[in-house]
Formats: sequence, C-alpha cells, structure tokens
Amino acid sequence: MADHCLDTPFSFAINSTATDCAARRGRLVTGHGPIETPVFMPVGTVGTVKAVTFESVWETGARIILGNTYHLYLRPGHELIQRMGGLHRFQGWDGALLTDSAGFQVFSLGDLNKVTEDGVEFRSHLDGSKHFFSPEVSMEAQLNLGSDIVMAFDQCAAYGVSRQDVVAALDRTTRWLVRCKEVFGGRTMREGWERVLFGIMQGGVHEDLRRQSAAEIVELDLPGYAVGGLSVGEPTEAMREMTELAAGLLPEDKPRYLMGVGFPDDIVESVAMGIDMFDCVLPTRMARTGTVLTRDGRLVVKNQEYAEDNRPLDDECGCPVCARHSRGYIRHLFKANEILGPTLATIHNLHFYQELMAGVRAAIEKGEFKPFAREVTRRWQEGEQARLAQVKSRQPGGRKGRR
Repeated sequence: MADHCLDTPFSFAINSTATDCAARRGRLVTGHGPIETPVFMPVGTVGTVKAVTFESVWETGARIILGNTYHLYLRPGHELIQRMGGLHRFQGWDGALLTDSAGFQVFSLGDLNKVTEDGVEFRSHLDGSKHFFSPEVSMEAQLNLGSDIVMAFDQCAAYGVSRQDVVAALDRTTRWLVRCKEVFGGRTMREGWERVLFGIMQGGVHEDLRRQSAAEIVELDLPGYAVGGLSVGEPTEAMREMTELAAGLLPEDKPRYLMGVGFPDDIVESVAMGIDMFDCVLPTRMARTGTVLTRDGRLVVKNQEYAEDNRPLDDECGCPVCARHSRGYIRHLFKANEILGPTLATIHNLHFYQELMAGVRAAIEKGEFKPFAREVTRRWQEGEQARLAQVKSRQPGGRKGRR
C-alpha cells in the first residue's frame, strides 16, 4: 500500500493558514509516510477497523489509523504483537499508526478500576482478571506495539464531577506525563523508525484549569499535544468553547489533536479553531448498525422507506459503494443479516470522512474555508433537524400517531 522510508524522522509543518480563522493546512511526516492535515483517523481498536480490510481503509484515502493499547494489552497482548513484528506488520497496515494510552478506557470502566498515584488497578471487561496500568506500563506496551505516535497515560475526569476531582485528575495527568517522558524521552528510534510522544491536556470545562494544564504540558516540549477530557457528555457549546481555548494555548508549530471528535459540524468548527487531528468511532460504529452519514445528515438505511430506493447512499459521494449499490440493496443486506451490509456501510462512512477532510484542506488552501465550513454545517444541521422531525412524527402522539 504505502511507499515510505522508515528512517524518516517525525516532523510537522504548516503549509498555509486560513485568512479568516485559525484553520491551518499542514503535513505530518512519519516513518510510515506523510499525513496531510487536518486529518481524521479511523479507529482500529483491536487491530482492525471493524468490518473492512486495510486495503479498503487505504483506498478511502486514510494514511493514519488509531490502535487501542488497553484492548490490545488484554488480547492478544502487546508482547505477542512485538514478537510478531509489531502492530503494523501484525495487522498488515503500512500507513502511520497512533496508539491511545489506555487512559480513557480505564476511565470508562468506572467501577472496575481503582486510581492511585502509582497508576490504575482495573478488572478486565473480558474475564474479570486484575491488571495494573501505570505510565511506565503504558509506555512499554505502546513501544512494543510499535506505533508512530504514542499518547501519554492520563486521567480523564468525567463531565459533572466536582472541581476538586477535575483538579486532582489534571495534576495527576501532569505528574504521569513527566513519568512517561522519563521512560520515553519524547522521541525514540526503535526497530528502524522514530516514535514520538504526545502530551494530553485535561481540565474539564474550567478555563483556568485548561490554562494550567496547557502551561504544564507545553513546558515539557513534546513533539505534539492532544486535547483530552472533551466529548465526554458536556454540552456542545462547552466543548467548542474549551476547544477554542485549548487550541490557542498550544504551540503553533506542533500538531494539535482533539481526541474523540466527532460529527462533521464539530470537526469543521474545530478546524476553524486551529485543530489538526481528529479520531472517533462514530463512522464505523454507526455503519455496523445501519446508519450512514451523508452531507445532509444521518440516513438510517435499514428503514422501510428505503426498500425500493434506487438512489445511492449519497449522490455526491465518490466512494465505490455509492457508484455501484442502491439504498434498497444495502437495506436488503441489513434485513437479511448479511455481513456485506455493515461492510458496505463502513466503507461509505470512511470515504465520507476522508472526502470531508480533503474538502477542508482544499478550502484552506484556496482561502475559502469559512464559507466551506458554513455550508457543511448548514447542510448537516438542516438534515439532522429534518431527520429528528421525521422520527418524532412516527412516535406515538406524533402527527402520524394522531391520525
């Protein structure tokens, strides 16, 4: 798939910036190839982007994907993956790879974990067995996996917890980041390619805490930085306010990664604020349950109304699914429980996101990003409003229910 030189050092450069907002057009360079930014990274949690081959992922235009340390640590194990040549070779992906540190997954386990200064003791969601993760364990596991970009081990505070709890998570995240850097060094050359460490900002929806976290992690002079602790249940307005603040606090010459976001309108709004990197399970997870994404909002292709619909999923999509298959056919596959249904829906959704990001990059280069973003947001939100109105009309007590 890829044509790259493994010993190419990691770098990031901004090629152009928008004239009417903070959006920037850049390029990440890794030993597994260059990545044009702003970029959306498909999520390959357990060594697979679910329901599709890596050839299909590559054909969408994706050049970097995300792997999950927590899940791979539990099964099949990071040491086994290292013996098999690292995650790139093990799963057959030639592009770049970013691994999550396991911090968010441990946070999401809730009552299955116990957080101390040393790290986190948790029970496996697979079999209930006890495990312990620390900054040192996370770094060792990610180095064994062989990712190009390694994320620091952090503590994510849930939305709605007390300010005191957010402060405790922020302070611990900083101390853990120092320990990550002591093990990792910020940059390290292993098995022929450079791996780099990204720090993670925390602070919840508190402006002063976000400022504090930014100051502390930037002082460590890492190759890149992520904004964590958002898209965890807070209102959209609060997420965007904190995103804009966070982007402005991070270095201009380093990549900025907003973790776990999101929908098309959230992405273009965040690009306008100066964010360069995104990831989210949304396109693949929705596809597996029969929901595809279009420029005019979500389309639940399993619905009866599409049974005899000969149109493609999205008239403007350039993916092979839209070129060949109708909504009616894909609905049939889902209703028949054929695995091809989720596969085709996933390919489409991955193409949708890569085409969105290609449009973002082109608009920045042309100096037309603001109108581009406005149009993306308008169409998406109007489509979503129409979909919700239609859903409501079908519910008992809705207009159709009263007839």
